[in-house]
Amino acid sequence: MQNSITQLFGIQYPIVQAGMIWCSGWRLASAASNAGCLGLIGAGSMYPDVLREHIQKCKQATDKPFGVNVPMLYPNIEEIMQIIVDEGVKIVFTSAGNPATWTPFLKEHGITVVHVVSNLKFALKAQDAGVDAIVGEGFEAGGHNGREETTSLVLIPMLKEKINVPFIAAGGIGSGRAMLAAMNLGADGVQIGSRFAASLESSAHGNFKQAIVETGDGGTQLSLKSLAPVRLIKNEFFQRVYEAESRGADKEELKTILGRARAKLGMFEGDMVEGELEIGQVAATIHEVQSVQEIVEQLIAEFNTAQAESNKWKL
Repeated sequence: MQNSITQLFGIQYPIVQAGMIWCSGWRLASAASNAGCLGLIGAGSMYPDVLREHIQKCKQATDKPFGVNVPMLYPNIEEIMQIIVDEGVKIVFTSAGNPATWTPFLKEHGITVVHVVSNLKFALKAQDAGVDAIVGEGFEAGGHNGREETTSLVLIPMLKEKINVPFIAAGGIGSGRAMLAAMNLGADGVQIGSRFAASLESSAHGNFKQAIVETGDGGTQLSLKSLAPVRLIKNEFFQRVYEAESRGADKEELKTILGRARAKLGMFEGDMVEGELEIGQVAATIHEVQSVQEIVEQLIAEFNTAQAESNKWKL
């Protein structure tokens, strides 16, 4: 398949592997790129020197395009951006901040810029900032999310109507059927996170991967909306947050409960009791840990089967 997304990134399939904290190291990114997708290194959980190491190792592991996802609230953002330029990274996904802040700098260095949004308002701001593409992330997504709780089914058509640059759908997409549905709604490609978080190449702890495949219907919930909305698996830590929010805890109390390095504790170090376990609703449909190559092959096979089946329906 060739379309605006495959041409923009120089990839085989219009699939982006999300740059997730504690999951998306060089092994996952290079494996996704080698499988025909766009692999992303997740800079949000990396110190500058660690990011440089992952970029260099990714370049050694693949000759295919890959990129870096950068949350712009990162405390060392200037150093991170300079490392990206110095290491010759060609594609950057930005999130959690104003795209106008860094888009001109990145584009001046010949970098393709994509910004992640959760609503139409921010999509239009990103387009005005000059980004090359937009990721529209629905309420179903894992990790940090939008406060509006707009689902992908609603967000994708809204973006299709108003956005002129290519856009990528994210949130609740973990199968070839979901990929086809998103593209039928108007997306030019998809970004997939949770499915790749549970891959063999993911840098997440094995306990977290197992928790993903064991998470059933209703096993996640959007939390901490007064701080930064994040979808979590319902473990003991989540229950403390939920109880505090239910009785009207203020931001300071919630910050105290959250503490420091809570996501690292759960997703990277494997504490399934006290850790912050970020994952999407689609976890309920993930039943095994697979290699990236197996995941991509299954996605494409499901997509093609669903596309053939959809041709049978006429009104």
